Amino acid sequence: MHLNLSLYLVTDSTPAILKGRDLCTVVEEALKGGVTIVQYRDKKCDTGLMIETAKKLHKITQAYGVPLLINDRVDVALAAGVEGVHLGQDDMNITEAKKLLPTDAVIGITASSIEEAQRAVAEGADYLGVGTMFATPTKKDTKSIIGTAGTKIILEAIADAGRPVGVVSIGGINLSNVQRVLYQSQSAKKGLDGVAVVSAIIAAEDPREAAAKFVKRINSPPSFASTVQVPRDNEAALLVQEVPGIVRKVATRHPLVHNMINYVVANFVANVVLSIGASPIMSPYGDEAADLALNDGALVINMGTLNSDSVSHYTKAIKAYNERGNPVIYDPVGAAATQIRRSAVTQLMSVGYFDLIKGNEGEIRQVSGNSAVRQRGVDSGPSTLNSLEKATLARDLARRERNIVLLTGAVDYLSDGERVIAVENGHEYLGQVTGTGCAIGAISGCFLTAHRSDKLAAVLSGLLMYEIAAENAAAKDYVRGPGSFVPAFLDELYAIRQAAVRNDDSWLSGRAKIREVQV
Repeated sequence: MHLNLSLYLVTDSTPAILKGRDLCTVVEEALKGGVTIVQYRDKKCDTGLMIETAKKLHKITQAYGVPLLINDRVDVALAAGVEGVHLGQDDMNITEAKKLLPTDAVIGITASSIEEAQRAVAEGADYLGVGTMFATPTKKDTKSIIGTAGTKIILEAIADAGRPVGVVSIGGINLSNVQRVLYQSQSAKKGLDGVAVVSAIIAAEDPREAAAKFVKRINSPPSFASTVQVPRDNEAALLVQEVPGIVRKVATRHPLVHNMINYVVANFVANVVLSIGASPIMSPYGDEAADLALNDGALVINMGTLNSDSVSHYTKAIKAYNERGNPVIYDPVGAAATQIRRSAVTQLMSVGYFDLIKGNEGEIRQVSGNSAVRQRGVDSGPSTLNSLEKATLARDLARRERNIVLLTGAVDYLSDGERVIAVENGHEYLGQVTGTGCAIGAISGCFLTAHRSDKLAAVLSGLLMYEIAAENAAAKDYVRGPGSFVPAFLDELYAIRQAAVRNDDSWLSGRAKIREVQV
């Protein structure tokens, strides 16, 4: 049987979800909206009532040409004559189920690890339910939350299984994250065949409308999706040629950037943004984000001065900007310094999509999942990686998240998952002034807003403008240290902006110290 797994509905009969409505009616409405497969799941009902309900549901699903599967209960599936079952790791094994079920019965298996997935494929599963994607109140016994990164690893592991096996993701999937789940879970060899949805449809006031909205989003790419850029011969030199035009876009279009940034550096960052010709808004209040996102600018999440309310405000803002397809930049300041910050990273990485993740070595390693990393305060601390390892770290995280990663340091490493560019511009004074690192996030937001066709080129352009301005400022006779450097730096950013408006690109001529890194 060919399975269309694109919108897989899992039922839930608990009062809080079903809200007193008839389950069969809710399921039929969802089928009208476009659900492609249904799993009847009920952990509390007695066997007789389960069989009765399964038979009613089967008449409905048959009318729409959609398979009905029973969760866990092979006996109920046999008694109701449905198309198959879905089994968890603690349920009857596939071998035993195959002995009892008709030869053409569909058998799905829950898998949350590579080992479970590979075993299920080897034993003959027709599809896998992979998860748990995100934390969810509808299932309390989840073994682990694997997210898009864990899902991608499983997809990659079974891609060469020798036979086609469908995969759906389950756990906490809703309208706000379904496109990101499909986009970021895509491995180099295999993507998801669909998503399993529970409360987002069953608990919806209008299940038919909810299902239809899912179908629309499943069948269209997210607005933040970007085309993978194939590395070109002489990539670094070609990118440099694009920089003046991109800087000119920012200088003439005056993009807006919404900064949810630490209060220590807010004033400095706002002045940097103004100097390049863009418009800063400094607002940590998440409830404002829905209105601010309508301006189609960028959002910068900088968790330098984290508090107990920060993550909830960040979450609201990220969802609002993702919904519009606007650029979102994440600066996980001090990500490895405390357990609270490490927890915040985990939460935010599951909340939404970041077009750019920017941080020092310790921060990027923490975001990548290296639990052994520790930071002293928000400083990067001594490096433990060589240049190739840093380039690989940036490349791998960008590839995993399908975004841009900027690993900052004496040499910056910028990657989109395919290309890796090392940038050696800048000046040591940048490391002596609070906020210069944070300002790169805001600068990047401005450039990502103005130039969306190649996100790596956009971030590189902003970085070169920023670091060459720093070099120019440090070279002034009157600059004697960090104190005199700051006003000169703002002036030099402004000077490059003015030159760009005049189509004068001499500020860049021969100045870019960049190279492509082969990883």
